[in-house]
Parts: sequence; structure tokens; C-alpha cells
Amino acid sequence: MTSSNAERMPEWPTAEHVPAEELARRQGVRPIASVDDLARPDLFESDDELDEFLADLYTSRRAGAA
Repeated sequence: MTSSNAERMPEWPTAEHVPAEELARRQGVRPIASVDDLARPDLFESDDELDEFLADLYTSRRAGAA
């Protein structure tokens, strides 16, 4: 007898299940008004750190395409 992930998934909704909309309401999450709300100008400490991040990102994407 084999087991699949579907057999281990809980029935929805469970007593613990809270819809995403309810979680957002409880946490005070609001829709963004502008993409500028997502901007984080000081995310990287230097241009070198940004370059390293981008190089790693491109490498990981190419590895997934192989």
C-alpha cells in the first residue's frame, strides 16, 4: 500500500484553519496603494552586495532551467 501527500492533507476547513482574509484583518494588513510602498532603498548595504545577490539569483535561475 502506498501513501500520497493527498492522503495526509487535512480536510478543509479545519478548526485551526483561518482564511487569509481573516488573518490579514486580524494583523491589520491593508492593500498597498502604490508600488512605492514596496520600495526598500537601503535593502543592500553596498553596490557590491547587490551585485553578489544578483549573480547568485541569475545562477540559481539558470540551474533550474537546465
